[in-house]
Amino acid sequence: MLLKLNAAALCMAASLSAVSAQTFQRLGTCPDLGCVLPPDAQDFLPGQEFDIRFEIHAPKNGTEAFNNGMPDEKFTATIAKNGHKAKSIAEFFKVAEPKLEKWTFSWFEDLFAKDANTPSVVNVASKAYRRVALYEPGDYTVTLKYYNGKTTTAKWTVRPLATKKRAKNVIFFIGDGMTTNMITAARLLGHKTVNGKYQTLLKIDEFPVLGHQMTHSIDSFITDSANSASALYSGHKSTVNAMGVYADSSPDAFDDPKVETIVELLRRIWGSAWGAVSTAFIADATPIALTGHTRLRSQYGKLVDQALNGVSNYSWTQHGGPDVFFGGGAEQFIPGSGSLNGKDYYAEFAKKGYSVSLNKTALQAAPSDKRALGIFCKSNLPVWLDRNIFPDNLATLKNDPTGADGPAKDLPGLKEMTLKAVDILHKRGGKNGFFLMSEAASIDKQMHALDYDRALGDLLELDDTVRATVEKLKELRILDDTLIVVSADHGHGFDVFGSSDTKYAAAQEDDRAKRNAIGVYANSGLSQYTQPKEGVSYGTGANFPLNWDPRYVIAAGLGANPDHREMFGVGKAPRTPAAVGADGEYYVNPKDRPDGFVVNGTLPTDEAQGVHSLTDVPVYAMGPCQETFGGTYNNIDVFYKIAGCLGLGQPKNRTLGHRDLQ
Repeated sequence: MLLKLNAAALCMAASLSAVSAQTFQRLGTCPDLGCVLPPDAQDFLPGQEFDIRFEIHAPKNGTEAFNNGMPDEKFTATIAKNGHKAKSIAEFFKVAEPKLEKWTFSWFEDLFAKDANTPSVVNVASKAYRRVALYEPGDYTVTLKYYNGKTTTAKWTVRPLATKKRAKNVIFFIGDGMTTNMITAARLLGHKTVNGKYQTLLKIDEFPVLGHQMTHSIDSFITDSANSASALYSGHKSTVNAMGVYADSSPDAFDDPKVETIVELLRRIWGSAWGAVSTAFIADATPIALTGHTRLRSQYGKLVDQALNGVSNYSWTQHGGPDVFFGGGAEQFIPGSGSLNGKDYYAEFAKKGYSVSLNKTALQAAPSDKRALGIFCKSNLPVWLDRNIFPDNLATLKNDPTGADGPAKDLPGLKEMTLKAVDILHKRGGKNGFFLMSEAASIDKQMHALDYDRALGDLLELDDTVRATVEKLKELRILDDTLIVVSADHGHGFDVFGSSDTKYAAAQEDDRAKRNAIGVYANSGLSQYTQPKEGVSYGTGANFPLNWDPRYVIAAGLGANPDHREMFGVGKAPRTPAAVGADGEYYVNPKDRPDGFVVNGTLPTDEAQGVHSLTDVPVYAMGPCQETFGGTYNNIDVFYKIAGCLGLGQPKNRTLGHRDLQ
C-alpha cells in the first residue's frame, strides 16, 4: 500500500511540475487544458475594446498527455455579470459565432527535456471573439466548459467609470530601466553637496507626489520592456516580448487577442493628438508598444507599419498615426531588408502628410502645424556622454539615417526632440489636447552593458529634459492643464556601494590589490564630480558633472552580470563587458577594462549582459490628478490613473473617429 501511494504521489508531482514549471510553461496564463484569454484576475477600463480567445489543449505526449491528443471541439463558454444570468459569449456581446480554429504547437516541460530534445506536442482547438467591450463597472465571470466536465473560470473586473477629462494633456516620461538607486547616483554626480546637504536638486525631486509601481509580467516575476510598457499603456499585463495582446499559442504572432491602448482610446474618444519620442530606435519596445499588437517584439518592420496604418488583419481602433514620431531606427525606414516588404517608409510617412527630418537642423525647422517624423540615425541614438563629452566616438559609427556609409551628424538629444514634440502636439491637439511619451532609453541599454556612467548621463539628460519641458509648458500657458508623470518600465539591480581611487587601482598589479582601492563607509569620501578642475570644461550647463573623470569615482555594480573585468571610472568608449568563446558561451572580454579586476558572473553562461531585476520603480507626478499617484501599486494602475484623468472610462461606445490629421 505504501509503495502504491508513493507511486501515485510521484505521478501527481510529475504532472504538477509540468503545469507549474518555472523555466518553461505550456502557455503562461493557462495552467489547465482549457484556456481563457484574457485570463483570470484581469481588469478593464469601461468601454475599452478587446478580443477574447478560448483554447482547448490536448497534449499528445509528456506528463500531461490527454485524450489521445484530440482536443474537445465542442467546448462552450459563457459570461455573466455577478448577480445576473450567464449568456453565451456571442449572445452577451451581440457578435457572430466565430469559426473553429485548429493548430499544433510544442514546448519543453523542463530543462531536462530541452537537453534531451524531447518536446511535448499539443493539439489545439480554439475560437476568437474580436473587438468587444464591457461598459458596466463590476465583476464578471467567464466559464469555459470542455472534456465532459472540466471547467476553467476567469474572474474579470471592470473599473469605475471615468467620464470627466480632468487633464487636457499628459506627458509620460519613461526612464527605461530607471530605479531609485540610479536616481540617487545621478543626483550625486550632477549636484553639489556641502556638509552632506545638496545645494541643488534634480527636477523630479521637486515633484509633489512620489509613488512606486510593481513591474511583474503576467506569467513571470521578471519583466521585459515590451510587456511592461504594454501594461503601462493598456492596463493589461502580458508575456515577455509581447505588447498590446494576451499571448496565445497560435502560429501567427499577430492574431493574439488584443487590448486597446491609451493612444487608441484617446484618439477614438476625444480625437486628441499623440506622439512618441525616444532615444532608442523607434520600433523598440517602449515607443512602439503605444500601437503595437503582437507577442513578438522583434517584428520591427510590421510594428512600424502598425504605428502608421494601424492593425490591418482585423477590424480595430484607427489611431490615425502619430502626430509626432522621433527617434532612431533608420533600418525600418530605408527600403531594404529591415523595412516591411522592403518599402521606403520615409516615403510612406510623407504620403500621409508628415514632414520628414533626418537631423537636428531639419527637426527645428519642421512646421508645428504638420505631423512630423524624425529619424536621426540607424539603431539607437548615441548616448548623452558620447554626444557631449566624447564626441570623437561618433565619428567611427556607420549610422547615417539615409543609409550612406558614414556617421549620423547633427544629432538632437532627448530635450530637443521633446520640446519640438510639445510644440507640434500643442498646435495640433488644440482644444482636444495631447498625449506624449518621451523615453530615455539608454539608461536601460547602458545598464545592460554595465556602463554605469553612460547610463547615469542619460538619466541626467532625462531630468534636464523634464526641467526644460516644465518651463516650455509655462511658456505655452498649459502647465496647469498638463499631467506630467515620470516613471520607468522596470529596473536593474544597480547600486553605489562606495568610491574607488583610480590612481591607486591603476598602480596595483593583481586583482585583490586593485580591490583595495575601493573605499566604503567613511572611506567613501565625498563626490568629486561637482568640483571644477583646471582645464576641464564641457559646456554642458548646470545639473551635469563638472568633471566626469575625477581621481575618486563611484564604485557601483549590478546584482546580475556576466563574467567581466571592473575598473571603476568613466570609459572613454562604450563597454562590451563579455565576449563569446569558441564554445558559444560568454567570458571576460579581454579588450574591456584590461587593467581591471575580474568579477565572476552570476548569470547563465549564455548571457552577455546584465539583466532586469525584480525591484519596484518610482512614479513621480505633477499636475491634474497628481494625488492619485501616491503609494505602492501595480504597473497596470499607472494606466488606470492616467486613463481616469483623461476621462476615458465611458459607459457606452464613444467613437468620434480620428480627425483629419493631414
